[in-house]
Amino acid sequence: MERFVEDHQKRRLTERVDIMTAINILMSQGYDEDELIGEITKVFYVDLDAYNEVIGRH
Repeated sequence: MERFVEDHQKRRLTERVDIMTAINILMSQGYDEDELIGEITKVFYVDLDAYNEVIGRH
């Protein structure tokens, strides 16, 4: 996922449903679970507690 975003332009992902959507999109593009957090944080500020909860249920 080649995306270059300035930090001040990043959207916050704090809702579990939004985090799950991002995870599903990345996985559909072929990213595996080990690559997800690196790719998501390139584009978004992510609530890591919510992310870990979502990924634990995925």
